[in-house]
Amino acid sequence: MLSLERIRVHGSGFQLDADLALPSSARVAIIGPSGAGKSTLLEIIAGFRAPQRGRVLWQGIDLTPLAPQARPVAMLFQDQNLFPNLSLSRNIALALRPDGWRLRPDEVRQQEAVLARTGLAEVADRRPGQVSGGQRARAALARVLLQRRPVLLLDEPFAALGPALRGEMLTLVREVADEIGALVLMVTHDPRDARAFAQTCVLVAEGKVHAPVATAPFFDTPPEALRRYLGD
Repeated sequence: MLSLERIRVHGSGFQLDADLALPSSARVAIIGPSGAGKSTLLEIIAGFRAPQRGRVLWQGIDLTPLAPQARPVAMLFQDQNLFPNLSLSRNIALALRPDGWRLRPDEVRQQEAVLARTGLAEVADRRPGQVSGGQRARAALARVLLQRRPVLLLDEPFAALGPALRGEMLTLVREVADEIGALVLMVTHDPRDARAFAQTCVLVAEGKVHAPVATAPFFDTPPEALRRYLGD
């Protein structure tokens, strides 16, 4: 279980409070207005931003003092964060080795398997600038999936993709998450993606991370803040 206990983070004109728990192996959509704090929530969980108050716990272990690399968390960013001077293969290998070189035979097999699964085997030697936007998204996803961390954070990484390819990427995330029993938190602005992917939704609005709600009732009888955001 992932627990956020009395979390508060604030800055100039901004404050976000969170106090909730999410079960392991759940698929959760994080939705709310722009600037409400959705990405901030993921950054706190990943360790890229420290709260002024509260704790982040995973399976009862306090993650709050730990650096990002020491947490059981993988994060996929909207900008994909690929190194333009490295091949897709080496970008993906960074999930296993800090320099992407000298992989053990078992690590090479893992790398080859994820390249095949994401449809990148034939373009693995190309650099990010030599492939399509969809292939870059696949490479960023492949690197995160290769880490096989129990908590996976998605900060709108597929927002620039068309509906068909975005759906394909989300299906792949769901399959791998189910295989390893990962908890997935996905920031999205699209209710269709939330309905298709998530079992649970969390609204971030008005300075607060609201309690989780099952996806169907969340959209069928939306709270007032969600209705205002969606324009309903």
